[in-house]
Amino acid sequence: MTSATVRLTTGQALVRFLAHQWTERDGERRRLFAGVFGIFGHGNVAGLGQGLLQAHVEAVKAGYAGEEHGPDELPYLMARNEQGMVHAAVAYARTTNRLQTFACTASIGPGSTNMVTGAALATIDRIPVLLLPSDVFATRLPDPVLQQLEHPLGPDVTVNDAFRPVSRYFDRIWRPEMLLASAPQAMRVLTDPAETGAVTLALPQDVQAEAYDWPREFFRDRTWHVARPVPEPAALARAVATIRSARRPLLVAGGGVVYSQASDALRAFAEATGIPVADTQAGKGALPWDHPLAVGGVGATGNDAANALAASADVVIGVGTRWTDFTTASHTVFAHEDVRFVNLNVAAFDAAKHAADMVVTDARTGLTALADALAGYRPEDGYGDEIAERVAAWQGVTDACYDGTFEEAGQGEGGDDAVDETGAPRRERTAMAQTQVFGVLNELMRPTDVLINAAGSMPGDLQCLWRASSPEQYHLEYGYSCMGYEIPAALGVKLARPDATVVAIVGDGTYQMAPQEIATIVSEGLAVVLVLLDNGGYASIGALSESRGSQRFGTRFRTRNAGTRALDGAPTPVDLAANAASFGVRVIRVTTPEELRAAYLEAAAADETTIVHAVTDLYGPNPPGSAWWDVPVAETSTLPSTQRARAEYTAARAAQRTYL
Repeated sequence: MTSATVRLTTGQALVRFLAHQWTERDGERRRLFAGVFGIFGHGNVAGLGQGLLQAHVEAVKAGYAGEEHGPDELPYLMARNEQGMVHAAVAYARTTNRLQTFACTASIGPGSTNMVTGAALATIDRIPVLLLPSDVFATRLPDPVLQQLEHPLGPDVTVNDAFRPVSRYFDRIWRPEMLLASAPQAMRVLTDPAETGAVTLALPQDVQAEAYDWPREFFRDRTWHVARPVPEPAALARAVATIRSARRPLLVAGGGVVYSQASDALRAFAEATGIPVADTQAGKGALPWDHPLAVGGVGATGNDAANALAASADVVIGVGTRWTDFTTASHTVFAHEDVRFVNLNVAAFDAAKHAADMVVTDARTGLTALADALAGYRPEDGYGDEIAERVAAWQGVTDACYDGTFEEAGQGEGGDDAVDETGAPRRERTAMAQTQVFGVLNELMRPTDVLINAAGSMPGDLQCLWRASSPEQYHLEYGYSCMGYEIPAALGVKLARPDATVVAIVGDGTYQMAPQEIATIVSEGLAVVLVLLDNGGYASIGALSESRGSQRFGTRFRTRNAGTRALDGAPTPVDLAANAASFGVRVIRVTTPEELRAAYLEAAAADETTIVHAVTDLYGPNPPGSAWWDVPVAETSTLPSTQRARAEYTAARAAQRTYL
């Protein structure tokens, strides 16, 4: 060994390398990796785990202690569920606008493949996270090792190949020196706004423990500069020409507006042009809800005001959105016969969608350039008045949903609406509607606080109703809509925003899938508020099932009925509040909005995690829908409910179109 090299194992070298990676944007420099989430097993405990331990011990010997970490050290956090720790890393990265993240390590076999769902979420949502799954022996001497897949067509195929289709970058480090080339490439992808997502470096367990003479230069501080691409002049000119021809334009703000910190530029653009701004789940709050040109959520779970404006828009400007089927209402909400699209996106892949005039650019620089080039432009006369009228009408609906006075069809007494799809009487509402829960939280949470949710009926209600006063306040994961995201996300967000009140709304279905990271939250001494809505079933899929003629089959938490052999017996006697208390957190049970208000204020002021257990109504009511979502219905059936739903589905499909 010479002075130009240092002898370390691959695990030790990777820890040191990651500790010296930085990002910089707009002159602000920060560590790329805030730490490592890990669960150790026979694949990584003596490799990467030993490297993390050694770096910590050496830092303590050098005098680093408490919240200060040594330059070669990565903080370690013990997770309880491999999927959950990836969700926590994703939430942290989102909260830091994709400029920081965590690495996640797991053992060979099921420990690693448990992370595949988290990898899919990260890549779909364009969020950076580094995954370090352990792998088989590179030497193959002890094959097959415990938990190894034996693929008869190739011994180089392992279970970790499942990460390939859900990773933006994948490599298996068969030799220590491969890390010299692969690790920088992995960092490049993590810090590229257009290419980012899950990055996977599979680590054979023997290679993790193998020593190599590493060039010291490999461990120097590296700063990855996160660019703000500017629009190409000709592309900008084409976009400007299209927008100037518009009489009724609409801008749709996506997550790219938030990640590029473009809220001020968006406000300036809207005020300079008079163009209204709708938002996606990831873009909500980019323009505050009470701005005169903010029209709210658009698409399948959007509100009446935004969807009415979308239906008549002749030019739609997408900024930082990837145009999911919820945003387009499965290609039905943008209904103008001659509608055209202009897309500003850092990724050409997304900018090209819907045959748009594509402008490949950072959202902030793109909006600023577009506003300058559109000087003097205004939509048609009367458009502003229409916007104000539609938004005011929707705010009245929101108020009714929040205070519990709104009733949807089928909730009243008498008439055809008094029975459900099966012919059974509809019961009177006996518990809070979840919209009332949202009303209380929306009233009490500050712009600097963070609301978290991901799956079920809640994201739809929230996109319709939530009045986001800042881009930081609204944290919805709806690209993958992954049940189980909310609790680990609360962990990740709180680590990134320790001074904020972090509130995760968790359904009873989600809670039963993945409550484990409550233990991690407790072990880290963090205070978050978890609002657990207990309605005895899957509200979202139940409503969807009913609307598609499947009579809420398999969506209520019921015991097996010996007489009917169906799951339509008594409610399952599971006490979720008691289960939550077993994690060592405080639990407050509430049944009314007044009790919820008092419980939230108490929980938000506490220095420990609190779970507010709220009993809500499985059947709503939910906000009125104004757009469609394509969920195919059985083409043939003996069930009248399915036959009716199929006829409705066929009629709705007639509005679908391809934007060419």
